Amino acid sequence: MKLAWILWLSSNVLPQPAADSLCLSTTVYLEARDQPVRGQRAVAEVALRRRDSGLWGQNVCEVVTARKQFAPTIVSPQTRLSNGEAWAEAVTIALESEHNWALPKGQRREIVPGASHFMAHAIASPSWRNAYQVATIGDHTFLQVQKLKSRRG
Repeated sequence: MKLAWILWLSSNVLPQPAADSLCLSTTVYLEARDQPVRGQRAVAEVALRRRDSGLWGQNVCEVVTARKQFAPTIVSPQTRLSNGEAWAEAVTIALESEHNWALPKGQRREIVPGASHFMAHAIASPSWRNAYQVATIGDHTFLQVQKLKSRRG
């Protein structure tokens, strides 16, 4: 299936929260399908933390499609999500991450506490690369570029 079709479905057909689950699954797949499960969960966590802050959007789809923030807006819309096994794993991780993130803050399992950004060293060298490093998992480094406050309490 093509990325353009997934993004169209999530913005025109699916109701919330189903659209958010699809957007988060797509982001985990595109950003981290070749990473350890822990790294995939960390990518989902960053997206959910950003959603809670409201700085990049009010829902996960808005966050992951904010200009030049996550793979859904960086790779070609013609990109095919063709690895069925990786897709199934990304969906599972996204749903588990959403469930975990819905728990009260003290009960969540945070993998990269406070991380607001991440980068893959092999393909990116952003201006904020020297921010506080929370963790390195697989090929990704997770950073706290800014302290995000949750508008959800």
